[in-house]
Amino acid sequence: MSDTTAAEKVTRFSVEAGAADDGERLDRFLANHVPDMSRSRLKDLIKAGHAAQDGRTIVEPNLRVKHGERYDIDVPPPEPATPKGEAIPLDVVYEDDALIVIDKPAGLVVHPAAGNWTGTLVNALIAHCGDSLSGIGGVRRPGIVHRIDKETSGLMVVAKTDSAHRALAKQFADHGRSGALERRYQALVWGVPFPPRGTIDAALARKPQNRQKMSVVSEDGKAAVTHYEVVERYGRGETHLAAQVTCALETGRTHQIRVHMAHIGHPLIGDPVYGTGFKSKTQLLPEQARKTVEKLPRQALHASVLGFEHPETGTFMRFESELPKDLLGIVKCLSEI
Repeated sequence: MSDTTAAEKVTRFSVEAGAADDGERLDRFLANHVPDMSRSRLKDLIKAGHAAQDGRTIVEPNLRVKHGERYDIDVPPPEPATPKGEAIPLDVVYEDDALIVIDKPAGLVVHPAAGNWTGTLVNALIAHCGDSLSGIGGVRRPGIVHRIDKETSGLMVVAKTDSAHRALAKQFADHGRSGALERRYQALVWGVPFPPRGTIDAALARKPQNRQKMSVVSEDGKAAVTHYEVVERYGRGETHLAAQVTCALETGRTHQIRVHMAHIGHPLIGDPVYGTGFKSKTQLLPEQARKTVEKLPRQALHASVLGFEHPETGTFMRFESELPKDLLGIVKCLSEI
């Protein structure tokens, strides 16, 4: 049950602990009974003195609730978004009250950060969604549950409510091991991987010398698994200079596909970080193909398939995205070799 005080615009939720709740932590108990509120958000509110039991303020999120007692939590209105909305065009594939699926263009940063405080996907979503965004974490902002690199194009799903954020984040954290999550990418790589279908199981960690760069490590790394399949070869006779590869993620580590493909000797075409040692390969291409590849300002990677269970209905939703124009241009030139 909730009660809103108009003057202060504070929403009060009052919940009585049942027999099944006895001994539960207060923050977890409230997260189970207060709609559209994450446990971390409730934990912060409790610490800030917004929770009470029989008029007594509670500031301990780990307080154990007792059967029959009533607990109140006052939820202030969401603060204005720290990032500002910007009228940046979005390719919206699907949208409802809980989520939005967009086809992100290459060059668009997902979230504001040092060096990219404006002009990001988050800025665009705030402007597009307006008041339909819930107060995720106490701030009106879209719920980013997964990311793709700035220079990678393709499909992303973003939560618009706290409950959708929690449900989608759980699916992505599970990486589809026990659910229906599906993520597939199309990559254009140098050479042709052998065997043509396989699995790369190699842990990843940030390089101590360059924290912006990932590398395969034998210990103290995060598990990373990529399944790949060659779908097209480019070249004449037995000399194949490049290939199109479908990559399915079993985990979702930073730069995972880029590092894994480079690790097996087939880095992505155009990759400025993990494919620099293969720049000489362009000299083996016919003039038109060479010029087209050299003009590509990014790695040839596109998030082509995204499937997940809708956080409210449980319905499996699957979206597909064709290769964008710049990568189609590369494919066309390579196909004519």
